[in-house]
Amino acid sequence: MRDFDQMGIVVDWLDACRKGDLATLLDLYADDAEIECTCNGTHLYRGRRELETYWGPRLNAFSSAGFGLEEINPVPNGVDLEYSVAGALRIHASFRFSPEGKIHSTLCVPARQGSQNCGAC
Repeated sequence: MRDFDQMGIVVDWLDACRKGDLATLLDLYADDAEIECTCNGTHLYRGRRELETYWGPRLNAFSSAGFGLEEINPVPNGVDLEYSVAGALRIHASFRFSPEGKIHSTLCVPARQGSQNCGAC
């Protein structure tokens, strides 16, 4: 059992997204964290600099549209989150954590959108 609140970290992640707070969002990730996004092909981003390049434009575009919490569930090795952008576009994100309580990896895929390009994650 981890001695940190994985669900709380994901809620903090969502709050940072809602506020468009890139610095806080990046601070939730481990230094060697990675994001694998499969919304428009498969793209892998590693380390703070690449995560900043990934999240910067997305936060600017989508924080004003609104991030909504649809579902959040603990899973054996982390937390699964389904969130919406602008109340309609749904994204499924799976979070895994470092022993220090930072997000180590995120896998995002479009939710309920088939093979359509979600463009949000």
